[in-house]
Amino acid sequence: MALYTCPTCGMSVGIITCGNCGAELVHETLTKDDGGTVHVSKCPNGHGMIKSPQCCGQDMTCAV
Repeated sequence: MALYTCPTCGMSVGIITCGNCGAELVHETLTKDDGGTVHVSKCPNGHGMIKSPQCCGQDMTCAV
């Protein structure tokens, strides 16, 4: 299970599921053309992805 945690306040988010199939979204890191990275939560069944959660104005981190 991907557990996203805010490094500032400690708030955490547990299971995020796909609205199409109900599968748990998995954490993935994408590399942009400029070499930077973006954290996303992706449907393992190919229904798409969302940017990972934010809290306190910054991306929450995931240890997965």
